[in-house]
Amino acid sequence: MRASGIGSFPGTTQQAYDEALAIVLGELAEDLPYLPEVPGRGATAAMTGRTLGLVGELDADLQPGGWRLTGTSGAPPLDQRRARSLLAQDLDALEERAADHAGPFKVQVTGPWTLAATVERPRGDKLLADHGARRDLAQALALAVSDHLADVRRRLPRATELVLQLDEPALPAVLAAQVPTASGFGRHRTIHPPEASEALEEVLAAATAAGATAWVHCCAPDVPIGLLRGAGARGVMIDLDLLGPEGMDAAAEALEAAATVALGVVPTSGELPSDKAVVERVLRWLDLLGLDPATVGEHLVVTPSCGLAGAGAAGARRATELLGSVARSLG
Repeated sequence: MRASGIGSFPGTTQQAYDEALAIVLGELAEDLPYLPEVPGRGATAAMTGRTLGLVGELDADLQPGGWRLTGTSGAPPLDQRRARSLLAQDLDALEERAADHAGPFKVQVTGPWTLAATVERPRGDKLLADHGARRDLAQALALAVSDHLADVRRRLPRATELVLQLDEPALPAVLAAQVPTASGFGRHRTIHPPEASEALEEVLAAATAAGATAWVHCCAPDVPIGLLRGAGARGVMIDLDLLGPEGMDAAAEALEAAATVALGVVPTSGELPSDKAVVERVLRWLDLLGLDPATVGEHLVVTPSCGLAGAGAAGARRATELLGSVARSLG
């Protein structure tokens, strides 16, 4: 059993990023360390901006309401260049500290449906409203993922495995027609599972072709685990508190099929539970599903319930330490 994280850490400065990286590399070196995100540095460091910085096929800039495609080609807009530069700076710091890392390593990218639900078209409203724009976005993101993984592989040449975490917190809302239109008075039409799967499959296949193991993270109720696995996800990352009966069954099926389940069991705010309490909770969950920890343990990862950006510096450190301790106890 391993420990890892979702991605985000608290802070507003580059020093906060450096501290987050030191915590992750120090506490999770024997588990699954990852590239931290510090969204408090601004929109160019948050999950949407960070991913748009990678996408070279589409130009985007920041508007008062968030990110919007410009509809132009040529030099990327200033905000997108800033996002790209900041990520490169973060990767430089990673390379400097972890070039000799000889274990698995994880990076995170926002998925096509969460981008489509949050990024606007040049003339307004979300990309979700335009079938052609949705298709172009998935294709551009697939190319960006390939390039990004090649860059990370170059920087971490001794890494034994690269994991690509595709963040899709908005996917259940997209499938349930719960994404508001620009006016706020309506909802975008539902995206049917075949189309949702097709876009995910394109991006996940690009990650697999680049030699990475593709996971999907969704810290929302009604995670469509079966759809994600059908689209090519080798692992799913879920919040145990939000997992209903159908999700429980789907998670059990995933573990029995030797897919990875990253289980969010450490809260991101408030008082942290003890190591013993978290271990007992994981064991009770496995017992409820009728699964033997000795059999499925190698496919189970413990994580926070979601990102740690709101946990405070001390809280994020303690949560990461707790995860490592839990993984060792269960291992």
